[in-house]
Amino acid sequence: MSKEQSTDLLVDFGPDGSTLVPVVTQNARTREVLILSFCNKQAFDETRASGFATYWSRTRNELWKKGATSGDLLKIEEIRVNCEQNSLLFLVTPQGKGACHAKKPDGMPYKSCYYRRVRKDGTLEIVEP
Repeated sequence: MSKEQSTDLLVDFGPDGSTLVPVVTQNARTREVLILSFCNKQAFDETRASGFATYWSRTRNELWKKGATSGDLLKIEEIRVNCEQNSLLFLVTPQGKGACHAKKPDGMPYKSCYYRRVRKDGTLEIVEP
């Protein structure tokens, strides 16, 4: 049976579990995209066990439980897998003040990592107040 028709979880994290799979994280209520990150098998298993979004940080090369230090945890409501089982969707309920590590001038986190848009002239404009 093909991955597209299978009811078995067949996400391929590679033979050693270190292959990174993209994860889109959305607010479960508003469907706003909050983060695009990556999971290896360890991060995926921790997400499922803890009930909170956990990723693999490519920058720090380590497991990253979102909000572990900031308190801005992302509670998993549902995990979805795409047709080819090569990307994931986390539907979450934010538990803190925001989802992004970047801060507004007042020190509060942005609610989404996608707080800027590209203008026609190529410059960026903040769209989240």
